[in-house]
Amino acid sequence: MTFKIKFGTDGWRGVIAEEYTFDNVRRCAQGYASYMLEQGNAGKWIVVGYDKRFASENFAAATAEVLAGNGFKVYLTDSATPTPVIAFAVVNTKACGAVNITASHNPPADNGFKVRNETGGAIDPEGLLRIEALIPDSIDSVKRSTYNTEVSAGNIVVFDAHAPYFEHIQKLIDLQPIRDAGLTVQVDAMWGNGAGYFTKLLGGGKTKILEIHAERNPTFPEMKRPEPIRPNIDKGLEATVTNKADILLILDGDADRCGIGDENGEFINQLRVYALLAYYLLEVRGERGDIVKTLSTTNMLNRLGEIYGVPVHETGVGFKYVAPKMTETDALIGGEESGGYAFRGNVPERDGILAGLYMLDFMVRTGKKPTELLKMLFDKVGGEYFYDRVDSAFSGDRAAREQMILDAKPATLGGLKVTDLITVDGFQFRMEDGGWMLIRFSGTEPIMRVYCETRHADKVQAILKDGLKVAGIQ
Repeated sequence: MTFKIKFGTDGWRGVIAEEYTFDNVRRCAQGYASYMLEQGNAGKWIVVGYDKRFASENFAAATAEVLAGNGFKVYLTDSATPTPVIAFAVVNTKACGAVNITASHNPPADNGFKVRNETGGAIDPEGLLRIEALIPDSIDSVKRSTYNTEVSAGNIVVFDAHAPYFEHIQKLIDLQPIRDAGLTVQVDAMWGNGAGYFTKLLGGGKTKILEIHAERNPTFPEMKRPEPIRPNIDKGLEATVTNKADILLILDGDADRCGIGDENGEFINQLRVYALLAYYLLEVRGERGDIVKTLSTTNMLNRLGEIYGVPVHETGVGFKYVAPKMTETDALIGGEESGGYAFRGNVPERDGILAGLYMLDFMVRTGKKPTELLKMLFDKVGGEYFYDRVDSAFSGDRAAREQMILDAKPATLGGLKVTDLITVDGFQFRMEDGGWMLIRFSGTEPIMRVYCETRHADKVQAILKDGLKVAGIQ
């Protein structure tokens, strides 16, 4: 029986040599090519990039052969390249889209096939469903040329994407004050594509950039996966303390997500980082514009929207929702709970490199360290917000479990009164303190995620425990 390829938030992901095979990657590439032809892009350029996982460069070359076989011209990156750099290359080269061979922050055994449109951003959910529908059942239906033939004909062009990206970044932020600030910046590249980027951008001044996990190692030692949350980042946090660094910048495997550790080697969760970045743009840079946030991220953004008089749009989880909304509203910033943040003036794509640079600029402009920046933020929004998340496997029928959640109608969660239920994406229970608890199902695996944010530090675990009960887990 032919393996059915199912698209998730950004595209398709699978276990290498199980479902993620060359034939299945070529089938996926054919589905994307057929979709791009339907969109009127015949003969146009498409960017293809890849990460440092096992054989990613070979899967990228196979993808390029299929795109060329369908009459497209291909810009193929000459090395493992961060996702935000690939996204910018789409706009810079006036390509009609991109394919990125990466499994981002996922386990070492996985690889993935991400697709992008002419903005460099995620394709909307309807487009992803159409690509999925166009994926042929058989490899025999794939149109494929040969790599060397297409390179010789000039239809596959190997190129360096990073130099134009560097020029672009320096139009968005003045890097010289950061270089001159004398900071010690610890970077954890998580064995990924972002290795060396902060060093190249900020080297040559008084600021020192120290990197760990900067080589290629597809097994990702010292972490379960290259995802910028604990315990994966524990070695980076330790290095921050050992090297007396002022901040830890963490990039996930494809550098589209950014994690932050403070000067004491403590992790700053992603929701707080998102609020810090929005606060920096609104307060320190004095910019104004809409904020786009997923349901699973912080209500501090809603409070900042009220304070600064800017609209806040809430979407479903994933950049397939965030990117189109950012484009529609010319948003100042967009982001999600996973540590992905996008910015106006850049492409509507998560950019961990730019997010890290903005955090450094925040420090330099205010003369404050991360713990002091957090205090500024909490003073502005009226106190601290606390967050956590638990992932749990589940069995049985998903629809039946969803009905169970709908029928639960809890009066309280963690002792706090439930005031509303939002079902835009999953099941979000709003609470009397302005906090929330969200239950969502993974689109690609039998995993259920329970998240919460509250103003009460002592209620976080109780809310999560009650959330698991509502979901029938405990």
